[in-house]
This record gives sequence, C-alpha cells and structure tokens, in this order.
Amino acid sequence: MYVNADLHIHSKYSMATSPKMDIPTLALESGKKGIQLVATGDCLHPGWLAEIRKFKEENGVFKAGDTSFVLTTEVEDMASVHHLIIVPSVSKAEELYESMKPRSSNIDSDGRPTVRMSGEEIAEVARSAGALIGPAHAFTPWTAMYAYHNSLKDCYGDMAGQIYFIELGLSADTSYADRIAELNCLTFLSNSDAHSPYVNKLAREFNRFEMEDISFDELKMAIIREKGRKPVLNVGMYPEEGKYNESACIRCYTHYTLRESIIKSWRCSCGGVIKKGVRDSVSELAAYDNPKHPLHRPPYLHLIPLSEIIAMALGKGTNTKGVQGTWDKLVGQFGSEVAVLVDADISDSAIDERVVKAIIAFRQGKVKVHPGGGGQYGHIELSDTNLENNGNSEPQKSLFDF
Repeated sequence: MYVNADLHIHSKYSMATSPKMDIPTLALESGKKGIQLVATGDCLHPGWLAEIRKFKEENGVFKAGDTSFVLTTEVEDMASVHHLIIVPSVSKAEELYESMKPRSSNIDSDGRPTVRMSGEEIAEVARSAGALIGPAHAFTPWTAMYAYHNSLKDCYGDMAGQIYFIELGLSADTSYADRIAELNCLTFLSNSDAHSPYVNKLAREFNRFEMEDISFDELKMAIIREKGRKPVLNVGMYPEEGKYNESACIRCYTHYTLRESIIKSWRCSCGGVIKKGVRDSVSELAAYDNPKHPLHRPPYLHLIPLSEIIAMALGKGTNTKGVQGTWDKLVGQFGSEVAVLVDADISDSAIDERVVKAIIAFRQGKVKVHPGGGGQYGHIELSDTNLENNGNSEPQKSLFDF
C-alpha cells in the first residue's frame, strides 16, 4: 500500500505555532490534504505527550479518525543544529525525556527543546531508545547540519553510520542533495515543518512510502529500505522559492554569484552583508557538478499548495471566495488535495480551464521560478502560454508516469 506521510510538524506547545495544532484538528486537516500518517512533533513535551496518550497506541502509532500519528520530536543541540527524531512508543519518548531533561533548561516549556548535547550524544540516546534520527532541514543557513558541519561524521561522530535519513527541508531537493557523495546511501525525507494545521502549510512537503500497513516498524523499514518497503516519491516546493536560495545582500537583496561574493568579501555595494545561499553552500560541499541519483532514489515532484495554484491561475488572492470555492469543488470531487495535485485525471473536472492547465503545468514542471535570496522569498511565474489551449499540450502526468 502507498502511504502519504508528513514526518515533521510542531504542536501548539512549540513557540510561534497555531493554538489549533492539536490532534483532532490535525486529523481533520490531514484527511482533506490526503495524508495518512502524520508526525506528532514535540513528543518530549510533557503536556503534549499527555494529550497524545488519550488516543490508543497500537504498533507504535496513534489513531484519530482515519489519520495515524507517529511520535516525533525536533531538538536543538549545543551547536545550534536541529535533529529530527522518530520515536517508537510513549515509553521510549519518556526515556528520551529523562535522558535529556538534566541537560535542557526548556524541555518542559518548549516543544522543540535545546539540549546541551552534541549531535553524537543525541544520536546515541536516540539509538538506545530504538528511535531513528537524522538532521532536520539540513541545508538551511540557520540551525542546519550543513550550516555548521561539513559532513555527517563531523556532526554525528562515531554514530554517523547509524544515520539513515536526512531531511531536505524547504531549502533543498533531490537535485541538490544528490550532488553530495556522502548522502548517496541515505533516504531523503521531504516534510512540511508545519506550525499551522491548514492545507497550505501542513504537508506542503510530504513523502509517499510503500508499506504493508501503518506502524512504526513498517515506517522504519521504509526509511531504511528493507524487505521491499521504501519511499516511492518525494513531493515538495521548488528550493528556489526559499528566501536564502541564492547568495544575496540582506539589505537590498541584490543577488551575487559565489565568485562575485568572494571577490567582494561578502559585502554588497550598498554596504550590506551578502548572505551565502543554499545553492552555493551545496556547490562547495558537492563532489559532483550534476546530481548522481542512486537506483533507490525516488522521483521528486515539485508542487505548491493547491490554493496557491488556483490563486495564481485565476489572478486572485488565496483567501478569496473564488479560490476557496474552486478548492472545495476539486477536493470534494477527487477526495483530497494530494489526489488533485498528484494522482487524479482532472481533465474532466468541470473546473475553470485555467486552473486545470495550471495544475498540469506544475505536474510537468513547466513553470518559471525566480530564486529568492538574502531573506527575500523567491516566486513562481506561470506563463500565459501554460494557460492557453493551443491543442499541442502534452497529456497530463500522474504519479504512475514517474
């Protein structure tokens, strides 16, 4: 069976999150999105763990309606690197809490705690609890492994061999990460890191796994790629949309090549600081000029939330009645947002033809992305030709074409 999973979110107990980040709301919104397995996030927080325990645990997952939840947490180490931990049970979450509490001043107050431990030490306690661990949003300029380390070994020491996944984050995709030789054997996760439960944030990036059922053990095998379980698709945003994709001035947002930045000693002509972009950071780490995808690497499909595609096609705001009405019709007809974006034949949906053509354009990668940089987000341009019916368009793709 195919399982759509978003394995990194935060609860209402993390800073700067929606008070609606609770299990019932997440279950409801996940159903609309088309996600069957969702991270709990923040499972070391006593208050959140108490709420999770109200739901029945079976085979390492919790069920709320038709949505399953797996225990996860994100922790920040003493070098400011963030780590994603996927935990097998409540008892193991409690074990991790007891291990980290003496070395954290905010584990009881913030769902994403800071611990006075190295990446290697965190990996050791995660491993002893039977959990999976890997670097969270590994390529962002802040709080990421590659922002502070040049390798897995540098971050995790002797535990580097026990790292089975790396989270790409919104700043990178497969084409970026597969230029780095040491990542060849790892599974890539694309998750939302959502702080809000609604469909333009929750599962804006997600994974599709081949599993026999939904349980912690099946998920673990899928991530490690054992016994036929495996990832079959990564879905995420274009990394160029990120606000630190290219090297650019943080004051005037002028973009520079890596060579230009070095020549200017990372100072813009306006006097501002040039912030190194993710693309240039990857190039410095890369062993290959072009990505070398291993045989186990699944396709990566670039998408943005359906409401944003509709708004772009209609030239309206995402919160307008016209956009919401079209979203409701499409999701009502095909069952979920993921079905509309990825799987369904939408050609006969009786929806404004501009919207249909826009969705197909995204499936086919026929959009133009203007990269962000220096703290300013990039943006996507959908050309008028993609919305015209010229009779020469290719047939739309679904997952089964990848």
